Amino acid sequence: MNKTDKIYIAGHSGLVGSAIVRALENEGFQNLIYKRSKELDLRNQQQVNDFFAQEKPQYVFLSAGKVGGIVANNTYRADFLYDNIMIAANVMHAAFENKVTKLQYLGSSCIYPKMAPQPIKEDSMLTGPLEITNEPYALAKIAGIKLAQAYKDQYAANFISLMPTNMYGLNDNYHPQNSHVLPALIRRFHEAKIADAPEVIIWGTGSPLREFLFADDLAEACLFLMDHYNGREIINVGSGEEISIKALAGLIKKIIGFKGSLVFDTARPDGTPRKLMDVTKIQAMGCKHKVNLEEGIAIAYKDFLQHHASIITQ
Repeated sequence: MNKTDKIYIAGHSGLVGSAIVRALENEGFQNLIYKRSKELDLRNQQQVNDFFAQEKPQYVFLSAGKVGGIVANNTYRADFLYDNIMIAANVMHAAFENKVTKLQYLGSSCIYPKMAPQPIKEDSMLTGPLEITNEPYALAKIAGIKLAQAYKDQYAANFISLMPTNMYGLNDNYHPQNSHVLPALIRRFHEAKIADAPEVIIWGTGSPLREFLFADDLAEACLFLMDHYNGREIINVGSGEEISIKALAGLIKKIIGFKGSLVFDTARPDGTPRKLMDVTKIQAMGCKHKVNLEEGIAIAYKDFLQHHASIITQ
């Protein structure tokens, strides 16, 4: 990518999209385009076609999508499947029709089987059953990956797919029902601290192992791969490090300064027991994360206090 190239960031207002915008701006890219969902509904084929025909972007970062935690995924199953399939199909087809130089599609680690061998290699996709609670979202993402590969196979379109691990960071979603585990815990511990609560209840046993990556590290990887990777096969992007939910809760408790106790509600679902990405491929290319988990959570909590805490307590 050249600094003057026209670059479209789909999903620019979200956790990952906003990090990509920051990374591009920090690198001196000036010709960035994006629209909020109220201005451009990516589920609407005509709107997407008109947008691409008018703007003619040269590069596309496709990070838009309907996302959420276990509760949201399991409650809005049709929405997660429909919205994410439509977004991927509409944007990719419009990118192809308008001769985009390169498109990067961001999938999710949930595309891998629930019991995939650990750490999870890229070739594990479609080798076993998915985690049932987020199966619709995973299927939509798999469809997006296969669509990107199909455009490459049939038309030689330069479409690549990245599989990020669990993300967190600036501009995260702290909704009480629809957020992912790490921002959900930040909010829960903060509210407990403010209320001087005696305990915080954590869903499940605390035993599942999870991997987390600071969103700005993902954004750096996105720019790196846009310039250095043109392969057909998916590529994992993660930290290559894992932590139990129990240990994560303890770390967040310490950073926030909550003095009460932790209680694990074992009647609630744990989800996938372990999910660690094999990041051998991307690290061999010379791309590795920089922000460690404790540092990243501290940055995220500072951002939460600045932009979210006052709204929550009103």
